[in-house]
Amino acid sequence: MADGKALRKLVSFSDQGTYIPPKHRIDPVSILEAQAKQRIESLIPIRYERMLQSPFAFYRGGAAIMAQDLANQPTTGITVQLCGDMHVSNFGLFGTAEHRLVFGINDFDETLPGSWEWDLKRLVASAVIACESNGGDKATSKKIVMRICTEYQKRMTEYANMPYLDLAQQFISEEQIRKQFGKEHQKVLDAYLKQTKGQGNIQVLQKLTTLVGKDRRIINKPPLIEHFKKNAYGMPLESLIDKALLNYSSTLLADRKILFERYSLKDFARKVVGVGSVGTNCMVLYFEGDGECDPLFLQYKEAQKSVLSPYLGESIYRDMGKRVVAGQRLLQGAPDIFLSFGSMQFDIDRSEGFYIRQLRDMKGGISIGPGGISLKNFADYSKLYGWALALGHARSGDAAMIAGYCDESKEFTEAMYSFAKSYAKQNEQDYGQFCKAVKSGRLKVAKL
Repeated sequence: MADGKALRKLVSFSDQGTYIPPKHRIDPVSILEAQAKQRIESLIPIRYERMLQSPFAFYRGGAAIMAQDLANQPTTGITVQLCGDMHVSNFGLFGTAEHRLVFGINDFDETLPGSWEWDLKRLVASAVIACESNGGDKATSKKIVMRICTEYQKRMTEYANMPYLDLAQQFISEEQIRKQFGKEHQKVLDAYLKQTKGQGNIQVLQKLTTLVGKDRRIINKPPLIEHFKKNAYGMPLESLIDKALLNYSSTLLADRKILFERYSLKDFARKVVGVGSVGTNCMVLYFEGDGECDPLFLQYKEAQKSVLSPYLGESIYRDMGKRVVAGQRLLQGAPDIFLSFGSMQFDIDRSEGFYIRQLRDMKGGISIGPGGISLKNFADYSKLYGWALALGHARSGDAAMIAGYCDESKEFTEAMYSFAKSYAKQNEQDYGQFCKAVKSGRLKVAKL
């Protein structure tokens, strides 16, 4: 902790609160266009359509844009496993292996080791942008950022003083989630918790499939859910999927491998998900065990290089699916029993890394805005963001050094709010450029 405190002489709180754009900052539209070259071309207009909805939606899809900016800011160099795309919509509830409902980070596509500030700065900036996008004022956005940072500091100090085995067994439970909400918000929370607990394979079966003759098949809803016989290279998908699942099965723990091999693949389809992920190869896989009453739905997601790698270096893992899975295990601590990785080999020179997890087994995220978290309870809920991020960072890094640097100083929280305000303005400018590129026809947007 003393070493962490000493770092303030090298990187002051004032330094942390100042946003400095790179001298030769790459234009955000060019970054999106470069990403599009590595993705499924027909899906890119859907990605842009989703990013067009608001400055916050744009921010959600712009992790690569902010990565270059974060690389230009001063950091303490205390390494943790970064989420890599930390924002207020990348948290939610999930079930542990014992089916306990817990709260935590739920997106790891960009995970990579790096200095802890990268995640915290992206998170607080997202809080200001989300608040403003939903009509919140400056006082509300400041309150939210302060609560995120104060909780991060408080929990990091707690974890710094905790035995390592105890820390490894820490989770944010349903009971602890309830304590963050006042009585007036309990009904909203109850409905959400009930809905999340009801998210299982039988519910997915009823929602995503229909009978075709005597067999169940995934329902086509183009362009968001579609069946394809060949991949982008014109290769038969069925044989590729079979080989990919064999590869995936070999990476599972022995007990889970035996469980998985009791299920037979019945159908699969491409399914467009999220904002930042749109354009990568994502599929839903439908299996049956002991008949139709024993369904299993898995989500296949392509794993590309992290958007942070140009600035933080390449992953130690050659397989990008393994990078994602290793990062998730470090940050989350209680991942889905079917979470693992593999590789789909197209030919000698071409392959696709991926990871697989259950589609919806007690998983749920609370959106910000209508139908989700209102501005009235955003500040209460935001404590959980700081808590979950601190837990992930403490699991994977030196909690004592981070706690020593941050302490429980209000000066630090003020600095984070200063950065968040400044970056929200940068995001607004970037969003404006993006909108102009759409209007001019440079970027094509889907009409859904």
